[in-house]
Amino acid sequence: MALSHAQSESDSQIPCTFASRYVRTALPRYQIPKQSIPKEAAYQIINDELMLDGNPRLNLASFVTTWMEPECDKLIMASINKNYVDMDEYPVTTELQNRCVNIIAHLFHAPLNESETAVGVGTVGSSEAIMLAGLAFKRRWQNKMKAKGKPFDKPNIVTGANVQVCWEKFARYFEVELKEVKLRDGYYVMDPEKAVEMVDENTICVAAILGSTLNGEFEDVKLLNDLLLKKNAETGWDTPIHVDAASGGFIAPFLYPELEWDFRLPLVKSINVSGHKYGLVYAGIGWVIWRSRDDLPEELIFHINYLGADQPTFTLNFSKGSSQVIAQYYQLIRLGFEGYKCIMENCRENAEVLKTELERTGRFNIVSKDRGVPLVAFSLKDRSRHDEFEVSDYLRRFGWIVPSYTMPPDAQHVTVLRVVIREDFSRTLAERLMFDIKKVLHELDSLPSKFLLIAAGGKAAEEEAGAGDGVILLKKREVEIQKEITNAWKKFVIAHKTKGVC
Repeated sequence: MALSHAQSESDSQIPCTFASRYVRTALPRYQIPKQSIPKEAAYQIINDELMLDGNPRLNLASFVTTWMEPECDKLIMASINKNYVDMDEYPVTTELQNRCVNIIAHLFHAPLNESETAVGVGTVGSSEAIMLAGLAFKRRWQNKMKAKGKPFDKPNIVTGANVQVCWEKFARYFEVELKEVKLRDGYYVMDPEKAVEMVDENTICVAAILGSTLNGEFEDVKLLNDLLLKKNAETGWDTPIHVDAASGGFIAPFLYPELEWDFRLPLVKSINVSGHKYGLVYAGIGWVIWRSRDDLPEELIFHINYLGADQPTFTLNFSKGSSQVIAQYYQLIRLGFEGYKCIMENCRENAEVLKTELERTGRFNIVSKDRGVPLVAFSLKDRSRHDEFEVSDYLRRFGWIVPSYTMPPDAQHVTVLRVVIREDFSRTLAERLMFDIKKVLHELDSLPSKFLLIAAGGKAAEEEAGAGDGVILLKKREVEIQKEITNAWKKFVIAHKTKGVC
């Protein structure tokens, strides 16, 4: 949730354009109005403001699903007033959640008998799922250390520096030391060998990422499992693994079924996955699955009866809508294994098309890997004149939202752009995006550089700037940049100016 902040006093009221047919006075922006307004006016005011939001279909920064079939939309609207937590009042909804948990558990090769039910829960997203899994690991470790009569006040967790921010939240909120494996040039995921070296007796688990947010790459969970088994045997510890499969959990089973990353590996005790990413459901649903009941401490489960019957609950929040759970079940039975596989293959093929076209320009290095989440992460080969942030900014003028960002330590000098390929990103859109990227590159080439190259005046200046071959790179003053940009745009406007009436 973004922290809110008030704007200037001049923006303290909302002007009502078309709504003036019903309302003549401006509405206060940060206080509740004194009088009611007609429903038509309220709708028009809000709808007009929302027009300035980006187009979700063109938001290539997000992994989150932005399109579902109309039939599923109807189910969502029909169940939007059902509270997910009221299990006694909505037993069928609860049953659908249990079916989803078991379907996903079997997809992840949970070691279940025919009559055994899976252990898991639906969450608001993978962030909540990771909090729950982390709490389970922490409590199991604390119980183990108490039984041995050892200190249990300094737990730690080992991850790569490429983890999503929710892992940092978990560590800070629940007082667990976060030990991060630094990245390096050309290797932008956690190194299993370095991760295992960081493990000690106070490590509650090692978190592996199946589908890095940065470049979509799958971490080598199999190697991590083998190395950790060896270390556990040598030390007598039993350090487990959690797999953060938020992005890759609904990809690997369909595209890479032979890849061992899930409960087939003995040290993997829990897995989270985002239903609202490649589970193909709108934002607001995640899942966490445990290997067995022994891996979820009973004391973390609460039992309530004030809603009509005894109900076990293990979530961070209480009330939430049930529509996303129903939508997830719809997708699982509607698509089946064949449908999911077809969609994921199509996403991978569209990613390959975009990657090929980017390489064909000769202007980009591809940072993403062939095996992983269907996305394309890329960086400019030549950054002497312009950088990835400018490319991202100019693409917004065509409606595209393509993020640019720097890698975490120790690869923070690497800047990349990333295009996430979702189900609704068609081949036609990929071609249009490439057309606009080429257009942006052409425009940037015609503009002045962000930087100024000058010959070095001496060796001392060269060493101070950290450049070689008698050349140093100095950033221009803001006034100089503004002046050059203004002059460039004047030339551009004059060159394209038309005569006559428009």
